[in-house]
Amino acid sequence: MNKAHVIEHLRFALEAQLTTAQAAAKTAHDTATHEENVAENKYDTLGLEAAYLAQGQAQRVNECHMSIKAFEKAFKEPSSTKVTIGSLVCLSDDDDVLNWYFIGPYSGGLKVTIKSISVYVLTPLSPLGKALLNKKVGDDVSFSAGEKTRLLCVASIA
Repeated sequence: MNKAHVIEHLRFALEAQLTTAQAAAKTAHDTATHEENVAENKYDTLGLEAAYLAQGQAQRVNECHMSIKAFEKAFKEPSSTKVTIGSLVCLSDDDDVLNWYFIGPYSGGLKVTIKSISVYVLTPLSPLGKALLNKKVGDDVSFSAGEKTRLLCVASIA
């Protein structure tokens, strides 16, 4: 797996999240400020509810901007022999099935697909992300997901 391709796909995915958040924020703002949503009496809360929604959507846009900035920093981190933020990690399970993960500062669960291979973003706050930090190639990684404990092996780090 080429780390540069993964980074390129992650950039596109993060920009797409930002574009979606901006469109939602604009729609929410337009709804909150529309003349039909002016309260007619003290029980008419449609305008107030729309304003809260617009505020939440604006916060989501800010979070997307912060995520992009944090990822840009992570993208520039030099490759290491240990798993750190910015590492592209391949894990192998007991059946030799390979799974790819990018250790990112935000956006855990984000998935990009490159040539039919899925790469998932993990944060150090997730159980697997926490277990992976500072591991090297060949190290075993044990983590709990619900009541189930899984054992994986670090196959490669880029």
